[in-house]
Amino acid sequence: MKIAWAQLNFHIGNFNANAAKIIEQINIAKVDSVDLIVFPELSLCGYPPLDFLESNHFIEECSKTIALIAMHCDGIAAIIGAPAINNNETGKRLFNAAYFLNNKCIEKIIKKTLLPNYDVFDEYRYFEPNINFEIIAFNNHKIALTICEDLWDQQDETFTPLNHAKMYTISPMQELMKLNPDCIINIAASPFSYVQHKTRLKVLQRNAIKYQLPLIYVNHCGAQTELVFDGGSCAFNKEGKLIATAPFFKENYQHFNLFQSDEKLIVEYAFPSKNELIYKALICGISDYFSKQNFKQAILGLSGGIDSALTLVLAVAALGKENVMAVLLPSAFSSAHSIDDALALVNNLACKHQVVPIEDSFQSVLKTLAPSFADTAFSVAEENIQARLRGVILMGLSNKFGYILLNTSNKSEMAVGYGTLYGDMCGGLAVIGDVYKTEVYALCEYINKEKEIIPINTLTKPPSAELRPNQKDSDSLPEYDMLDAILFQYIENKMSAEEICELGYDEKLVKRVLNMVNKNEYKRKQAAPVIRISPKAFGMGRRMPIVANYTI
Repeated sequence: MKIAWAQLNFHIGNFNANAAKIIEQINIAKVDSVDLIVFPELSLCGYPPLDFLESNHFIEECSKTIALIAMHCDGIAAIIGAPAINNNETGKRLFNAAYFLNNKCIEKIIKKTLLPNYDVFDEYRYFEPNINFEIIAFNNHKIALTICEDLWDQQDETFTPLNHAKMYTISPMQELMKLNPDCIINIAASPFSYVQHKTRLKVLQRNAIKYQLPLIYVNHCGAQTELVFDGGSCAFNKEGKLIATAPFFKENYQHFNLFQSDEKLIVEYAFPSKNELIYKALICGISDYFSKQNFKQAILGLSGGIDSALTLVLAVAALGKENVMAVLLPSAFSSAHSIDDALALVNNLACKHQVVPIEDSFQSVLKTLAPSFADTAFSVAEENIQARLRGVILMGLSNKFGYILLNTSNKSEMAVGYGTLYGDMCGGLAVIGDVYKTEVYALCEYINKEKEIIPINTLTKPPSAELRPNQKDSDSLPEYDMLDAILFQYIENKMSAEEICELGYDEKLVKRVLNMVNKNEYKRKQAAPVIRISPKAFGMGRRMPIVANYTI
């Protein structure tokens, strides 16, 4: 049986575009004499549709579109992910389902059993879990069709990744094995993180080996606001050896015989580096955020520092140099080398730029506030006025010329609140808000691996906000290597202060850092959406109260 996958980049709620992509791939597969073509989880409506699922019209559009696509399934079958209505008298109104289309009709609907409800996932809010297990009989084969999390039950205790150990009380595949399937198909919407691809491959391989069945896995690619989907579709033989793989972050159509036993089909697989994956994920996140909202041009403040330098490089790679405006906003505290470094980067990238000094505006605001600020010393108030003036100027240019402002704050700064609301925290998209400062340096070195794009001085000088004379980040924060290590244990690994101290970190420092994280939740609630590249990003996957009294 010849099977094809279509690893595609879908657009949430864009039924016409999504259906056109699906039908195009079905027609290509027909020419290739494919028997069955497989599309990802909820591919018809895009993932995650969130509260669109509560709209009757949205569900009606899903039903109409799946019926339209079914009419193209003559001489070929297709598996497509879409919501299905729950006709039972009890339970949630929808299932997360996989439609088996054949002979111009819907021949079977398979429902998802395990509904993830952790991190970025909130499926139990919308869907009813399946309790009835069926296989699909097609071309003398019996297919165990599963949907993403259905293969993550982790009944085998030899592999228990974070957040999945003993999470579920039922194993969909163990139930399906009672029906004697001869292959597994898994359709998925598995978001990217820089560790997810390795974990995912182990889970899939483990299932193929455990059940001694060939397995095909089909994932989304592309970005949906915060979430990036890396693709990485793959197929295994019954011994758990890879026989096909799809590239990361690219649409891919591929066909093969899942049941053909031939050592020549075995694929040698090398994982890309962490920096390469993050670099491509961030570019994908920017590109799709703009293209799917029909935005054309970006603007950002370029300080001469490493964060804005990295953001500019990523924006130019994603959107093209002609579509990115870098704005230098020097003040009396800006160093000459910062201006020179920013201009050198602009020259290297050949992108558009402007220089808009803020000193006159700053002095004007100080004059306005002079009666109120009388007899007070220069403080964070004056520092933040500068940051907010930069935000005002950038947003003014954004409104006047239709630019979307890119935020340049990194994850370390967002974690501890080292940023100014309505100032340097402005923006429509936080490009590197899930990238720790130490990772920012590593990414810049990756970008410079073949030639100097980001000026070396930008990488080697001490980080500074340059909002007062001789200011350095280290005046207010621990050194970034120490800070990031503590933040990682607290945010990604969810350790308490006591547990972090047991790793050898100074107790006073740990409590100081964790207190900064907790008390600055109100800033993160107002921040731009963050492109997620880690296992635990600020945004939809990390939900913390603002008003709380949690003792560290």
